[in-house]
Amino acid sequence: MKQGFDDVVARVQKCGRKTVAVSVAQDSAVLEAVKEAAARGIADAILVGDEAKIREIAASINMDLSGYEIIDEPDVIAASLKAVKLAHDGRADMYMKGLIDTKDFLKSVLDKEVGLRTGNPLSHVCVFEIPGIDRLLFLTDVAFMTYPTLEDKVNIIKNTIPVCNACGVDMPKVAPLAAVEVVNPKMPATVDAAELTKMCEEGQIPGCVIDGPLSLDLAIDAEAAKHKGATHRKIQGDADVLLFPDIHAGNLVYKAIVHMVKVKNGCILTGTKVPVILTSRSDTFETKVNSIALAAVVAEELKKG
Repeated sequence: MKQGFDDVVARVQKCGRKTVAVSVAQDSAVLEAVKEAAARGIADAILVGDEAKIREIAASINMDLSGYEIIDEPDVIAASLKAVKLAHDGRADMYMKGLIDTKDFLKSVLDKEVGLRTGNPLSHVCVFEIPGIDRLLFLTDVAFMTYPTLEDKVNIIKNTIPVCNACGVDMPKVAPLAAVEVVNPKMPATVDAAELTKMCEEGQIPGCVIDGPLSLDLAIDAEAAKHKGATHRKIQGDADVLLFPDIHAGNLVYKAIVHMVKVKNGCILTGTKVPVILTSRSDTFETKVNSIALAAVVAEELKKG
């Protein structure tokens, strides 16, 4: 049976309504998503920012603010620190970017006093529901780590496993991608992929199955795996996680899917104390709502740890 974002939202209903702290909330697209997330029973929100502007925008989109806590802070940097502190202190289950530059938003995430550091490297995961694929696909890292080392890739996988678990994938199959599916010393991505596979087999990366290097077709297309005689592989077109060798490969695939295929997706930043919703200005309304739902189930999963 096909798994998708409807299943993610259904999981939110089971784990209970969450609260999202919104940094610099005077953003119409973000407020629209927050309004919809509340209407669907996904999350309530604490809105931090310029109250007059928040109320003006809310009125323009017919958003009733009577049920929302609003913290008035016109200064953008101060607002981001107040908002992230809500998540740091446990008053909010997740943290969302509003009308603030990504650089300044990330500074609040990494703030030593009130931020969301865990001591682990941060990485980004995007979850896709794609027509023709019967499961959710987890793409990482497509937006944050530029040229991950082998150690970085281990951390990316460890950051992604709880996201998979939160979405109902108990033992995710991780495909470290490369242009080919055999080790070539002249292609470092293949060497890293083979090392990750070995580390998983030796128990150094628990909670998943890793098989690499894999070309993209072998990772997601069972017919391609059959035609290429890859029936001995642990992953034969049924990968859950696509691990990219660098940000160029990840970002190009991500944008190709988003702009060429009718998909549903949601994205979060991981490796933090609580999930961080770092959506782009170009992301659709539905992507923002899906990202809140994704963060909500991941927040619940992180509590188990």
